[in-house]
Formats: sequence, structure tokens, C-alpha cells
Amino acid sequence: MAILKARTFVQACLRACNAEGIPATVVRHGYDEAGAVLIKLNQGAAGCSVLAQVRTMEGDLVWMRGTGPDCVPEQQADDYIGRQLRVDPDLWVIEVEDRKGRHPLGEKIL
Repeated sequence: MAILKARTFVQACLRACNAEGIPATVVRHGYDEAGAVLIKLNQGAAGCSVLAQVRTMEGDLVWMRGTGPDCVPEQQADDYIGRQLRVDPDLWVIEVEDRKGRHPLGEKIL
């Protein structure tokens, strides 16, 4: 399986959001070749979730809710992202604004 460059993956995510009419923007540009990607799902008054891509035991790519199973206040989501940036300064962050909490790529969320 080919590994997508981070920039290519981010562009695909933005195109998928655009195709669904979901506002999305890159709020942090990471390393083009290999930076990890976080998705901040902003559901307005309901709060936010931060998704991180992980691999299952079988090697499949899925998303994990880094901020827990429920929406959290936006500041708490931003604090989580800030902690991740201290560990990985090459990190990309995409913010998706959708009250329904739709995931732009439709992949499984743990």
C-alpha cells in the first residue's frame, strides 16, 4: 500500500469536505512529506472533538477521538492540540465546522 504524503492527504480531506459542502480549513501547516494529521471537528455550541489517525492491530487506518467519546469545549480541544504539537512539531491540523459532526473522509472512528 502506498503511503500518501501529508500534504496530499490534507488536500484530499479538504476536497472531500468541499464536495459535501462542509467548511474546512488548514489551521496548522505541518511537514509536507510525513507530518501527522489531526482533525478538529467543531460542532458549534455542541463542542468539539479532535480526531487522530491510528492503526488497528490488523494494520488498518482508523480515527481515534483524542478528546474522548463526547464533545468537549473548544478550549479543551485546542489544549489537546497544543499538547500534541509539543510532542510532534510536524503536525498538521484541519478544522472542520459541521454541526452534525460529519467526518470528511467517512472512515471508521474508534
